[in-house]
Amino acid sequence: MTTAERMDQKDQDDNVSPEQVRRGRRTALLLFAIGFGPMIFATIMYYTGWLNPAGNSNHGELIQPPAPLAEIQLQGASGNPLVDRFGPDKPDAEWMMVVVSEQCASECEDLLYLARQVNIALGKNANRVNRSAWLGSVPDDLSARWSDEYSSMERLSILEGRAPKWPPGINPEHQPRILLVDPFGNVIMHYGTEHTGKDMLKDLKHLLKLSQIG
Repeated sequence: MTTAERMDQKDQDDNVSPEQVRRGRRTALLLFAIGFGPMIFATIMYYTGWLNPAGNSNHGELIQPPAPLAEIQLQGASGNPLVDRFGPDKPDAEWMMVVVSEQCASECEDLLYLARQVNIALGKNANRVNRSAWLGSVPDDLSARWSDEYSSMERLSILEGRAPKWPPGINPEHQPRILLVDPFGNVIMHYGTEHTGKDMLKDLKHLLKLSQIG
């Protein structure tokens, strides 16, 4: 760009009125509302039971308010922060089930199996939900079977030098859980061995039906 062109561009920028700036901001907000408003509205209705006389219909344990995934300080197998995969600007953002357990004993493996079977049962929507696991320690028997039984489940780890802040009601050291993460990167619900595959499947089918992304 020549000096004259730069000066002409600067003159145009200087001539932008405050009203034009406000109009541009209103347009941007309107476009965001059109794109994501229906999903946000439907999600609020689902979580709170608003306008639903029977109350909310979820079967898992709600986390209110939703907990940012960033606070858990997880990284993927590639070493990149897990939270980087989520957000409204990520066209390939997915829902995710994350099994978390400090020591993966029998209850932990029950949840690994549950997450796998629920994912399969989603049928044509199975590719909209990812599966992963943070496991502090894994017994030799499970390690030997992992590649055959859980090859599609990514193993996560804690970011180096970080300490995870688990959502309220989640303590992997004492009880394994399945965390449900939405495409915006929020942990919104969790499940344990007290829940059935049918419970999770109903919740996921309902959420995927409401969701405009992921």
